Amino acid sequence: MHTSLRRRAARLACAVALLTTGPARAESAGELAQKVQNPVADLITIPFQETLEYGIGSFDRARATLKIEPVVPVDLSQRWKLIARTIAPFTDQPDATAATGGSSGLGDIQPTLFLSRAKPGRIIWGAGPVFSLPTATQRATGSGKWSAGPSVVVLSQTRRWTIGVLASNLWSFAGPADRAKVNTLSLQPFVNLNLRSAFYLTSHPEMSADWTASAGDRWLVPVGGGFGKVFRLGQVALHGEVAAYYNAMRPDTPPNPSWALRLQISLLLPE
Repeated sequence: MHTSLRRRAARLACAVALLTTGPARAESAGELAQKVQNPVADLITIPFQETLEYGIGSFDRARATLKIEPVVPVDLSQRWKLIARTIAPFTDQPDATAATGGSSGLGDIQPTLFLSRAKPGRIIWGAGPVFSLPTATQRATGSGKWSAGPSVVVLSQTRRWTIGVLASNLWSFAGPADRAKVNTLSLQPFVNLNLRSAFYLTSHPEMSADWTASAGDRWLVPVGGGFGKVFRLGQVALHGEVAAYYNAMRPDTPPNPSWALRLQISLLLPE
């Protein structure tokens, strides 16, 4: 576990160095920066998001999760488009009850489909189903349940600001009887302020609520933020982001981290 975390930290340092060098072409980079901030934009993206979480359990264990999140828009007609977003997590999950040990493997894959207008107005929106598939290779890295529910995103964009919210709720409908039922809300408000040279400031905490838990042990509420930039390596357009979040509210059961460091590098494929 510790060796894996050191390797991930080294990759994080290299990615941060890339993020702060190599200015992109100003005009195209600025346009791409706005599209990156819009979950239902006409932009194929392949993000790799690494999250390092600290302070889990009484032994202050660390968890590392790499999420691969391809987003592919498809034109259905002149009025409508479909955006397919899939999240595949790979997790190093510590044993929160011990100083050593844990599990590593693929988690539950979550595909989401958003139906959105091809030519959005001042308010941009998308809505559709989200699914959670029991693909975890270890018991500790997934729910073991088949789950589904609705997902919606609403946002508004100006030249400098992007403000919106992404929300979904999953309910389990099949799976082993010895695994806990799933009834979980995911809520991600996001605010981005665009700066010069395709830099931007951002805050998009990934909040959640487990409706099966008691009222006082239900919410995970991070606060924090970071910065991002669109840049190029040769002819390849990339997007990088670094952010840190402190969990102002967190359930005690199961043990949750006190804070997290998040890095994202995305390959951008404009249509």
